[in-house]
Amino acid sequence: MELYGAAKTVIAPITRGIWPLHTEGLHHIPAEGPVILAANHLSNIDPLFIGVAVPRPVTFIAKRELFAEGNIAQRTFTRALRAIGQLSVDRQPGQGSQEAMEHSLKVLAEGAAFGIFPEGSRSPDGRLYRGQTGLAWLALTSGAPVVPLALAGTNRILPRGRRVPRLCRVGIRVGPPVDLSPWAGEAGRARSRRAATDAIMAAIQRLSGQPQVARYAASVKAELRAGGA
Repeated sequence: MELYGAAKTVIAPITRGIWPLHTEGLHHIPAEGPVILAANHLSNIDPLFIGVAVPRPVTFIAKRELFAEGNIAQRTFTRALRAIGQLSVDRQPGQGSQEAMEHSLKVLAEGAAFGIFPEGSRSPDGRLYRGQTGLAWLALTSGAPVVPLALAGTNRILPRGRRVPRLCRVGIRVGPPVDLSPWAGEAGRARSRRAATDAIMAAIQRLSGQPQVARYAASVKAELRAGGA
């Protein structure tokens, strides 16, 4: 993690200088030991701000498409992600999910902080969508505490179709760990995974204030793409 620390000393001041960052509740994140940081997902740039705000190193398993080499904003973001040790996975059917879970358990087994976006995909309209139950499986299997986190303002920085990032304020609120004890030892039960995931999403919603949608973001985005075809 020495490279992470060195990169952060350069990236964090620049990021905070461009986008003023207000944080609340960082004391809820344990200083050491495995922890899952579960956050809402507004923008591809979300991992960067979490990495800047959280005092300890945070690893994300990001989709390979996120490491784009298109315009200058994408290239800059990709280099920042790689500099702070973020991992990428291939989302091919039947492969991406298993690969991501194996990487995630390994990160937690090493006593590290792991960041995850339970919605699985960026919100298409700023609302909070249904969480995917892989989060609960990971938490109940590893035994790591889940700390909810809410971002605000990142969706205004680089909205779809914009090539030059906007200057705006960003907020991050962190809540206390979610009590998952009612489902302890039940990682193999679908209903328990669903209930535990819903409890985590409810905690994120209390922090973000976003309206909740009882659908998956990926499904809604697919419908929007089909409608625009």
